[in-house]
Amino acid sequence: MPKQVDHRGRREAIARALWRVVEQRGVAQLTMRVVAQEAGISLGQLQHYFASRAAMLSFAMDFASEQTSLRVEQGLKKLGDRPHPRDVLRLTLAEMLPLHADARATSRMSAAYVLEALHDEAVHEQARRGLVQGRSLVEQLVRHAIADGHIGSDRDPATETNLLLALTGFTPLIELGVIGPQDALVAIDLHLDRLFSGNDRSA
Repeated sequence: MPKQVDHRGRREAIARALWRVVEQRGVAQLTMRVVAQEAGISLGQLQHYFASRAAMLSFAMDFASEQTSLRVEQGLKKLGDRPHPRDVLRLTLAEMLPLHADARATSRMSAAYVLEALHDEAVHEQARRGLVQGRSLVEQLVRHAIADGHIGSDRDPATETNLLLALTGFTPLIELGVIGPQDALVAIDLHLDRLFSGNDRSA
């Protein structure tokens, strides 16, 4: 019987190898040959799965987004059956920051992807769709929190969503050691406290 090949598993292994290259060596070293070496396969084997650097990078970014979503889902389970929207937003924002090894890998992957998107129209469109979708999910959380009385009805959901996502701008400050991870979390908590203060009907 022919040996079954786990093609999805192979692609994920290549994606993780790409993450390691970005994290350890930087975007400048991100070539298909270097990724193949990191993954322990030949360039020809890598090209069997990805015809181009852009295709490889796009899959690696999609996989990174999936891993972030999984971490959020796992965190939500720990919050119970009906988590407070403030806790959901805090968890979501925290997972977008490089606060632990997996998040650092996906965060650096995202930075590399954005740089690629600036010069490749196909990657640009895919990256834009992903960001639009992610922003939409956060705005849905904000809108539900307003409708349920957790956030004041005078707040504009689009503006509040933009302000929340602006907090992910702490990433380069953390990565370059300008501030510590705890400093970012304190700022996030303070912003959420101000957003939810005095408007929570369940309090």
